[in-house]
Amino acid sequence: MDYFLTEDQRHVQALARRIAEEKIVPIRAELDEKEEFPWSVMKVCAETGLFGVCIPEEYGGMGGGCFENCVVVEELSKACLGISVSYAASLLGAYPILLGGSEEQKKRYLSEIASGKRLAAFALTEPNAGSDAQGIRTEAKRVGDEYILNGTKQWITNGGEAEIYTVIAMTDRRKGGRGATAFILEKGMEGFTFGKKEKKLGIRASSTRELIFQDCKVPKENVIGREGMGFIFAMRTFDRTRPGIGAQAVGVAQGALDAAVNYAREREQFEKKIVSFQAIQHMLADMAIQIEAARAFVYAVARYIDSNPRDISKVSAMSKVFPSDTAMKVVVDAVQIFGGYGYMRDYPVEKMMRDAKILQIYEGTNQIQRNVIALELVKEAASKRKK
Repeated sequence: MDYFLTEDQRHVQALARRIAEEKIVPIRAELDEKEEFPWSVMKVCAETGLFGVCIPEEYGGMGGGCFENCVVVEELSKACLGISVSYAASLLGAYPILLGGSEEQKKRYLSEIASGKRLAAFALTEPNAGSDAQGIRTEAKRVGDEYILNGTKQWITNGGEAEIYTVIAMTDRRKGGRGATAFILEKGMEGFTFGKKEKKLGIRASSTRELIFQDCKVPKENVIGREGMGFIFAMRTFDRTRPGIGAQAVGVAQGALDAAVNYAREREQFEKKIVSFQAIQHMLADMAIQIEAARAFVYAVARYIDSNPRDISKVSAMSKVFPSDTAMKVVVDAVQIFGGYGYMRDYPVEKMMRDAKILQIYEGTNQIQRNVIALELVKEAASKRKK
């Protein structure tokens, strides 16, 4: 379908597609096998300006929005989800600064993120605070002109590789979610170290690590906004980045469909190409229908978010749930079409199936997203009744 992209949007789409085909596809299996961070691809993304797609022009970016991010992420995800999330996680780390940072913070950090000179990461999740994000235990105590951070963050994408981190810590536990504050930390700060690199089912090219804070000193100038705004910035960030998860889902599903169609056109059984069998045709047709519906949904939500509406939590959650559930079904069907070969590492769909599962888990599980959607529906119904 034609989604009426502007000339600039078509340009970044073509650029991301070329990077995916020329730079990612040839090395994706090797990086997955070695669990190696894709620095060569990150360098290309930096050189071509892709890291600045969603950063305002005044800070060295292209001035795009949620929609442009989705277009780029989809193309990269067709080739490798592990590499695309390494790219996308830098914007995730930048978003709290975009949303609540001071002018000084924006000038200092966003230009470096936009240029790709330094990667960013976002740190909210902890060993005992995943879906219950308000249950974080990392603390920050004000001591003079500094805050002293103590605690551990877990499963942080780009952990250890990024140099700029937006970290949510509790400054007043008595206030619950309103007692959380957002900070900007830099790799190399005293008391800031990294734990083990996780060994994962999928997205193995990405780096997932613990962040450890032991009396880590952070200047008060590194507070984003003001004390107590951390949880708000975190939720506003996710509202704007969840369509990107949907775009990852659309990308990996499209990659799996493309591979399945090509394989079905070549594979012979009973002296016929298996694409001639109606059972295979129906599977491919259903996969195509589901992907196009997911893409249309993601694009529509991204454009809606870029129009700056007031309430986006419900549609943002929807734009993650439907595409990620779709992607999981599509990649499993792709493996089925490949048959025994699909289960082997010689073909890409085995990796795509392993990679796709994380889409239903990170940035809020799909079960939690359904809670968000249902809660918003109840609020809307109550509001209508009052009127």
